[in-house]
Amino acid sequence: MASIALTSHPGKAGIVSARVIQGILAAAFVAAATAKLMGTPMMIQVFDDIGLGQWFRIVTAWVEILGAIALLTPGFAAFGALWLAATMFFATLTHLLILHTSAAPAVGLLALNLAVVWLRREQLERVRALLD
Repeated sequence: MASIALTSHPGKAGIVSARVIQGILAAAFVAAATAKLMGTPMMIQVFDDIGLGQWFRIVTAWVEILGAIALLTPGFAAFGALWLAATMFFATLTHLLILHTSAAPAVGLLALNLAVVWLRREQLERVRALLD
């Protein structure tokens, strides 16, 4: 079975771009998680509207914090971005299908996380090589 190698290492511009995006994403997710953990009225209302209970607000906040930590940890940025991209995929669906509100912020964060996954794909390739 043939496989496509994606092991090309990004140049200096790609590395700098990835780091900048990672920093922006980490700050955004820590800010969002802080609002959730502090129980801001808006976050309480959003999670009431979702209908899973306030425990889901707390879990979501910790998912965001763990992802932000991974984004800033050398060697784990791609995994953190993938984790947060999955989170934003489901946030997008939640906005569209349950809340009926704009999904634009979630889609924007999803796109930025996918950019980090692409720019840091060598981290994923290293793990795949270990499993082969």
